[in-house]
Amino acid sequence: MTTEYRRILLDGNAVDVRRDGDTLVAGDGRTVAIADATHLPPVAPSKIVCVHLNYSSRVEEMMTTLPPAPTYFHKPVSALNAHESAVVRPQGCKWLNYEGEIAIVIGRTARNISPQEAGDYIRGYSIGNDYGLHDFRDTDSGSMLRVKGADTLCPIGPGIVEGWDFRDKRIRTLVNGEVRQDGNTREMKWDMHYLVADIARTITLQPGDVLMSGTPAISRTVYPGDVVEVEVEGLGTLRNHIVEGPTPIRSDVGAQPTESEEVLSTAQGGDWEFRGIRKPDLSNTH
Repeated sequence: MTTEYRRILLDGNAVDVRRDGDTLVAGDGRTVAIADATHLPPVAPSKIVCVHLNYSSRVEEMMTTLPPAPTYFHKPVSALNAHESAVVRPQGCKWLNYEGEIAIVIGRTARNISPQEAGDYIRGYSIGNDYGLHDFRDTDSGSMLRVKGADTLCPIGPGIVEGWDFRDKRIRTLVNGEVRQDGNTREMKWDMHYLVADIARTITLQPGDVLMSGTPAISRTVYPGDVVEVEVEGLGTLRNHIVEGPTPIRSDVGAQPTESEEVLSTAQGGDWEFRGIRKPDLSNTH
């Protein structure tokens, strides 16, 4: 038995609601149709931790091998975004990629726990899209801060589903209705419980914290005007649209966007030279 909770803007206030079919029900009895709701991120984490590689199809696509244990990076909480909201590609950047993922939401303070205990510390699961701005891949010494940390690049939602079993679940990403990613949690080298226990060895996980559990193969570039949906069996669909930011990246400070071979190969796949890359149009405003 699963139960889904969302967070929406209701009469000007941020309100937690429970899903009942196509209706969202607030604690005081007010209701709103899902189609009419303005969604907010369903959780307010103190930290967002992401695993680099976990799905076998992605490992094969990247033509690499997994390390003996997971490696991670951090997305700032200022990157949080919501279901049906805009993901902003800054002016002057070209290589914005989607990565459909399952988000683990912590329910109890967790520190120094075993994988066998980890399930008791998980509140539930949501859908995430770990967008990456690969124009900055040549900077930050591999920390991924500017690649993965820009504002709006971490939509999560539409809700948190409690009581969901992550085993053997399908995950797909669609762009403008066309399937781009199609994977299954069977591909994961390290499951949800392992990831939680691994991080909690040295970093205290607080209620609401989010762990992003990895993406399958075929992360590719999206453009202003595109609609991106991540579907997870039993969790629903997270939908966002891409827009171009109103101002360009400042050129008078900091590292500038680059278009190296690493940037292109990551954004378009390892065999990008042979694919006939879709050339981005920086004047695209549709």
